[in-house]
Amino acid sequence: MSECKGYKKINLNIGDNYVAVIEIRNPPLNFFDVEMISEIGDALEGLDNNPQCRAVVLGAEGKVFCAGANFGDGSNADNALGSHPDEKNDATANPFKNNAKSLYGQALRLFKTRKPIVGAIHGAAVGGGLGLALVPDFRVSCEEARFSANFSQLGIHPGFGLTHTLPRIIGQQNANLLFYTGKRISGSQAYEMGLVDLIVGQNEVRDAAIHMAEEIASAAPLAVESIRESSRQGLADGVYKATQRELQEQVWLMGTADALEGMKAVNERRKGNFQGK
Repeated sequence: MSECKGYKKINLNIGDNYVAVIEIRNPPLNFFDVEMISEIGDALEGLDNNPQCRAVVLGAEGKVFCAGANFGDGSNADNALGSHPDEKNDATANPFKNNAKSLYGQALRLFKTRKPIVGAIHGAAVGGGLGLALVPDFRVSCEEARFSANFSQLGIHPGFGLTHTLPRIIGQQNANLLFYTGKRISGSQAYEMGLVDLIVGQNEVRDAAIHMAEEIASAAPLAVESIRESSRQGLADGVYKATQRELQEQVWLMGTADALEGMKAVNERRKGNFQGK
């Protein structure tokens, strides 16, 4: 297995089995930012043009897969979320939207790549981290993992294209339940919903994901890419349209007292006291 250097927040290895492994490395909770998502996009696009890769595993080091953006007390939310690629820099605009190299612009790249991806979700995938976990075609996980679209508990709207990707996988009603409540579900609950494709022991998640990727890589690669393009037809366009709406709603909700309270409550590990203001 050869290691590809030059990344700060991920690691990339390409094995002799035609499987590449991308590992998120931003301890302790693997919070994401524009740089990390951009690096994953760079890696995936590079693998699209590498004949030694036929399938990809996306995993993470540490106890958590990805805990989303690091909002803290809310003061870093603008930098964490960025803007939509359609938004132009404007000094009079809401700073929430004025980053030209936005998170959503980078995230969209992940849905446009061609090689099949297996997610190795061994720990929590929360908020935007859940959005990242839905980029792969398949997810291998464990009972200990936790999945949450916790945005309503933060007082804001879901992002990362989740309003398109989550219903596509688990159905609108199950997605609504997770969106409205913001609750966490276990690996087995995620499996029952169809969010997870295979449950194994926590220490076996990475190996099982690699094995699944090897099975995919053993098939005719041109056929697999063609089939994948058909089965995911419209996905990237759907994510693009979803993020337009998501960002619009996040912008005004980020200015509410409930959003400030929600982020403080999460930071202080308590339940939010929301006033509808």
